[in-house]
Amino acid sequence: MPIPSRAAVIREQNGAFEVLDVEVDDPRQGEIRVKMVAAGLCHSDHHLVTGDSALPHLPMIGGHEGTGIVEAVGPNTPDWAVGDKVVFSWIPSCGKCRWCTSGMTNLCNLGRFLLLGTRFDDPESFRFTLEDGSQAGQMCGLGTFSEYTLVSTDSAIKLPEDADLDTYWLLGCGVGTGWGSAVYAAETRPGDVVIVMGIGGIGINAVQGAKHAGASAVIAVDPVEFKREKAMEMGATHTFATMEEAAEFARTLTDWQGADRAIVTVGVLKGSHVAEAVQAIRKGGVAVVTSIAADAEESIPVSPLELTRFQKRIQGTIYGHANPRADIPRQIQMYRSGQLKLDELISQTYTLDEINQGYDDLIEGKNIRGRLTFA
Repeated sequence: MPIPSRAAVIREQNGAFEVLDVEVDDPRQGEIRVKMVAAGLCHSDHHLVTGDSALPHLPMIGGHEGTGIVEAVGPNTPDWAVGDKVVFSWIPSCGKCRWCTSGMTNLCNLGRFLLLGTRFDDPESFRFTLEDGSQAGQMCGLGTFSEYTLVSTDSAIKLPEDADLDTYWLLGCGVGTGWGSAVYAAETRPGDVVIVMGIGGIGINAVQGAKHAGASAVIAVDPVEFKREKAMEMGATHTFATMEEAAEFARTLTDWQGADRAIVTVGVLKGSHVAEAVQAIRKGGVAVVTSIAADAEESIPVSPLELTRFQKRIQGTIYGHANPRADIPRQIQMYRSGQLKLDELISQTYTLDEINQGYDDLIEGKNIRGRLTFA
């Protein structure tokens, strides 16, 4: 039988989350219904609220980062059982498409449904219903801002029995995206000078990734002093309030050539941010663009001649080039061995009813990562 839940819902863009009563379907084959334990407040969901990312369907239940305990399993769904602990991957992986079979699961073809919020195998089918009878989508097919959610097993990764659900939700988006941006997308090497532009939930993990990869200098850039201080705790060697200062300092370390890598992880991407990153890197350097821009942002003021003459590269990345089914177990081991910091990333905890306050704090620079908990 479908069950009741409470969820944070976007009913109109350029508005706010509304906490509403909803009904959650029974799981079908290949689906699990999960009682949520914790979810993360990621800036990507705020892009939906503001309308920076246009939604093809409303209403939409927010949230794409979270952990929980399996409450029901669909028929003919092997390898899952009631009581299993789970962390969600915000990009699903079917395991069958060209990208999954090539080891690029972050580019899985199922990603085309993420902002529609329907079942992947039936674009007309929604898993949530509001009291007024309207069908609600799920951000990234997950909708973790709900006391209960129903997801495809393509979006779920089973955790060890002793997994800390109050912490491991971080692995579903922020850690993998940031860490992967530095290690995989930027291909940071030992001795590199790396600039990380924007120290939020993604940038702070790019700092961790650059340090892990052996960078000799990890330069964190953010106008908020709290975030610069946090970056130093997480592995940055130097911090600056502006890219101009950071780029100038990087040149002093590289015989005036520029940083080896610059990773853009600001909250709302502008073309000018990409230009600053390109200007900050050396010949043959890499500027990685991880941030999300508003749909209306369409140009990057970069000299084509600079790209050619100095062999510079602009590298876009989604999920930090990560492969979550392989990377999340690795990250758990790194955390347990002290190589990866997770607890230190969580700035504040909010209840479901406090979700808009949590996002106000994020925008005001008071959070690295806010945690949402469920009674």
